[in-house]
Amino acid sequence: MLIVGIYERLVTSAGHFVGGLRLLPTDRPAARAELARVRWDVVLPVIAGMVPAALLTAALVAPVAERHPVPTLGLFLGMSAAAVLVPATIVGRAWSWRYVALAAVVAVAAAVLVGLPPQHLPTHPAVVFAAAAVAVCALALPGLSGSFLLLTLGLYEPTLAALNERDLGYLLVFGAGAAVGLASFLRLLQRLLEHHHVPTLVVLTGVILGALRALWPWQDEDRGLLAPDGQVGVTLALAALGALAVLVLALLGRRSG
Repeated sequence: MLIVGIYERLVTSAGHFVGGLRLLPTDRPAARAELARVRWDVVLPVIAGMVPAALLTAALVAPVAERHPVPTLGLFLGMSAAAVLVPATIVGRAWSWRYVALAAVVAVAAAVLVGLPPQHLPTHPAVVFAAAAVAVCALALPGLSGSFLLLTLGLYEPTLAALNERDLGYLLVFGAGAAVGLASFLRLLQRLLEHHHVPTLVVLTGVILGALRALWPWQDEDRGLLAPDGQVGVTLALAALGALAVLVLALLGRRSG
């Protein structure tokens, strides 16, 4: 979404939608005004495209990633590395030493976060609620994955098990945490993009840059980085191909925008 130029419109629309829902019980005119600011021409096609995208990922991408993890990570690494240029280019001439330092600090923090070895948190309702609220925020941040954060917290497999076993208690707590976390974060992100546009894009640049650590193709089970070893040529080729694809998409998005 960031690459093709609809990220900001989608996030601000989601923020207005959440704001409209919050105002609906107490101030209907204000709620209607908020909902009127939603770009449905952007939101509805994205929602419609999520279903075939999920099916395509499950049918094609996931099996390939499981059988060939190193080249697949190389492809994603190249795509994400090229994606750093998108918010960085939007900031453009506004870059200063202060913004460079801010992006660097955020990048280091993101790299540390995605480099943490998997933990094993208890499935206490309070922990599940908080973990869902945090992990779901990754949906609105380019470069981060909610599933990856759940893996880090050790709650990915329990969540999948709850889905398979229809554990309604767990799922209700998880869903409530996800709803609260996403609604709050989208509203915050919307306001930041509208009122602090350049600093927010600087932070997003740092997030994408730091999150590249998670995509390094050669890692051990505890996410320690290893030197390239095996399939180096094809991995580098796929990284270059992924970067080229992103740059082409970004160019097309800029022309259509």
